[in-house]
Amino acid sequence: MAQCDDRHLGQLQGVWNPAADDRVHAHADPPDPAPRVAPGEDEPTRRAGGPWTSGERGDPDRPRRPNSRGGGEERVDSPPVGRSSKAAVFHGPGEAITIEEFPLPELRSGEALVRVSLCTICGSDLHTFTGRRTTPCPTILGHEIIGRIAALGPDQPLVDLRGRILSVGDRVTWTIAASCGDCFYCGEGLTQKCRDLFKYGHERIAPGHALSGGMAEYCHLSQGTGILAVPDLLSDKIACPVNCATATVAAAVRSAPPIEDRVILIQGAGMLGLTAAAMAGSLGAARVVVSDPDAERLARAAAFAATDTVDASSGGEELKKVVGDLTDGRGADTIFEFCGAPAALEAGLDCLRIGGSYLWAGSVAPSTPLALAPERVVRNLWTISGVHNYTHRDLDSALSFLCEHGADHPFEELVEGVYPLSAAQTALERAGAEGSLRLGLRMEAE
Repeated sequence: MAQCDDRHLGQLQGVWNPAADDRVHAHADPPDPAPRVAPGEDEPTRRAGGPWTSGERGDPDRPRRPNSRGGGEERVDSPPVGRSSKAAVFHGPGEAITIEEFPLPELRSGEALVRVSLCTICGSDLHTFTGRRTTPCPTILGHEIIGRIAALGPDQPLVDLRGRILSVGDRVTWTIAASCGDCFYCGEGLTQKCRDLFKYGHERIAPGHALSGGMAEYCHLSQGTGILAVPDLLSDKIACPVNCATATVAAAVRSAPPIEDRVILIQGAGMLGLTAAAMAGSLGAARVVVSDPDAERLARAAAFAATDTVDASSGGEELKKVVGDLTDGRGADTIFEFCGAPAALEAGLDCLRIGGSYLWAGSVAPSTPLALAPERVVRNLWTISGVHNYTHRDLDSALSFLCEHGADHPFEELVEGVYPLSAAQTALERAGAEGSLRLGLRMEAE
């Protein structure tokens, strides 16, 4: 099992243990994303990272961004003067992507500029590209990003989620959104629902903050972004999806009952489903059943700890039979949905045992309504939960999982092709047409 360099991530022993829930913490909670140190004061004490925190007010899921994104601070030109960044600009569905240049931004306190190494294409990027979901345009797509810090804002040090003071040259990942830290939802620990959310890869190009997506040579990080240093033992291909796919799965696992010795059903064998299977296996699940209509994707599942696979195209009855045979007719203890198909949700309900839990995380685009009688939920004592994006502690946990178990499974193979930035249009078209789990854009200077 690979171990993370302690210089990067702090003490890791016992970190990947979401089954412990919030009742036991092996480590102190990570601090706020960007604590401030006044000149002359001691630097913040480095704290060991841990995947799960209480979620109460004051925890790491409540960042601080006092001046929001426009705020009143003196601007200082930290990046090299005169430099610019190429970026792939999305103008709307059906319109050609253009490669354009933007000046590097002047950074405010609490901000950073990252030289992008790799950006992988997520399913939500494809939804935007094809018009299935809308986003303000023009924009720079991409939020699964890995890169190195090129410049930091002035005045105070920038500290990552584990208390490490960041420096130029550090390899980093970060949350897919920046949060204000002051609104009701941030106070409740639901930072992904912040009233003033700034979401990477989804923002309109604006003066002073054009570089907000990963399909560019540089990305401009706002104050209120949760950042984590990434050890070199993880390749770009393994680390890049950590701040979306892996962290979303970590959030779903955190929200679920204990997995050890349980029968787990995972619907969808894409990047999220395979990651969930690997996590369930690492947590000691008795059986990990993966269903998907794509035979090629199902064939990968065994390498990610799946004990059983079911062709979802054969209909819900086959899935119900397989799960029933494994459980003496009871049904799965916990089901994770990562496919977004209403028919799959209905089939899943037929496979859930009395008192079971069903976590929906893949239904992020408009779809047909689901027929579900409330009485059925009540009499079966079901718990049905929605999981959308994640909080800072989930990114922390996701990175810990990859450090501990990334070498146990062929995660690198899930990024099936890498294109130069100039071929962004081709990469997006092929990602949608070929059904690849992930394609990437490599941001080498062209």
